[in-house]
Amino acid sequence: MKYSQWIGVAAAVVLVISCFMSWTYYPDLDKTFNGFFSEGNNYGKPGKVFTVLAAVSVVFFLIPRIWAKRWNLLIGALIAAFAIKTYIVFTSCYRGLCPSKLAGLWIMLVSAATLLIMTLLPDLKVVEDKK
Repeated sequence: MKYSQWIGVAAAVVLVISCFMSWTYYPDLDKTFNGFFSEGNNYGKPGKVFTVLAAVSVVFFLIPRIWAKRWNLLIGALIAAFAIKTYIVFTSCYRGLCPSKLAGLWIMLVSAATLLIMTLLPDLKVVEDKK
């Protein structure tokens, strides 16, 4: 795909931006959580992990070598797996209360999936060996 690398870079940027948006609203606490804040840091700070992995992914998207594309596939899979885990943790119900899912959480999931798909479609010219 011609623009897969740039779409992947854009997805990584959107992933980092989504970490600053509200992910869930907990009515019993009357607070909204995002990628960098959870009450008492109970859910950790997945925004830090997403930021580091997205930065590494952007570097690998911009390097036009086959080894970088292979490593980027691993990084994209880690991002997607961590996004699914984060979605489950942040949206799980507890004591009969379920948090409201907000836009930032959905943007995080979609951008992680887009990033993974773009790692599967590298724009790399293959040179055939003439023997």
